[in-house]
Amino acid sequence: MKALHTSCISAWVLSAAGALGACAGNRAIDQCASGGCSADEQLAAQVEAQIYRHPELRPPNMVYVRAHDGVIYLSGLVSTPLQREIAVEAAQQVPGERRVSDNIGLEYGGR
Repeated sequence: MKALHTSCISAWVLSAAGALGACAGNRAIDQCASGGCSADEQLAAQVEAQIYRHPELRPPNMVYVRAHDGVIYLSGLVSTPLQREIAVEAAQQVPGERRVSDNIGLEYGGR
């Protein structure tokens, strides 16, 4: 019985940790949910949430999102050109964006 109890606790801890990780991606949207954010802040929050859905864009990669007059500005560093493309495409999927400005750099992985 004790082994079963320990297994259940371990499973609960792991599932809670995964849920907290998912919540971190929605933090920006939660902050704007009360209507206290400008349209650009809401747009940036939606783009951040869309980007967070892609595990390959999470740390150690860093993608930063800003929005101004409906234009989304992406910056930061990723490891591959494909990851940069995924970030841009994720931003383009968010309704309300006029244009995406890609300023994401590629991290130099050489010696």
